[in-house]
Amino acid sequence: MNKAILGKKLGMTQVFATNGLVIPVTVVEATPNKIVQIKSEDKDGYNAIVVAYGSVRKNLVNKPKLGVFEKANVEPARILREFRIDDVSNFKIGQEIKCDQFVEGDKVDVIGTSKGHGFTGLIKRWGMHHQDNTHGGNKIHRHQSLGSGPGIAKVFKGKRMAGRYGGTRTTVLNLEVVRVDSERNLILVKGAIPGPRNGVVMVRNAVKTQ
Repeated sequence: MNKAILGKKLGMTQVFATNGLVIPVTVVEATPNKIVQIKSEDKDGYNAIVVAYGSVRKNLVNKPKLGVFEKANVEPARILREFRIDDVSNFKIGQEIKCDQFVEGDKVDVIGTSKGHGFTGLIKRWGMHHQDNTHGGNKIHRHQSLGSGPGIAKVFKGKRMAGRYGGTRTTVLNLEVVRVDSERNLILVKGAIPGPRNGVVMVRNAVKTQ
């Protein structure tokens, strides 16, 4: 991975292509990320950079993270995230990573935390069908049968059941960068990306190409 940046999902809108087609896009506000640590293959076993994103009050940062910021001489930030990089020789502590590293037409992957829905039933969680809504004696339209068959007194591992839905790390692959506004630190990505509005996402160059 050679390109990556942390940003904030602002929401969705649409832009018009030169041929008049309407393209749905998600707007990501990617303010500059500052490098606070560089990891090399010789010292750490792999190449990576650690970047800081998002402003935060100093008293809200714990001592281990505060030490990282003070050592790098960088203002405390809300999020620290590590990016694997093929070559770290071109980076230095305190350097800013900006959205202009991406250009129109780039293929990117977007990683974020999906919207949390709390505890949900299996119809919403797994898309299962409910039972008949007739006027007879059936009053368990949304209930689940746990039976595994005659003589089998157990529930098999992996059975789809009600439970916590959403709030998980989600990656959408091979999205296209439609537009980059370096003056306002905006990246317009074609299609939908995971997470709610104002959720933090990572935009990186695509690891797979179609």
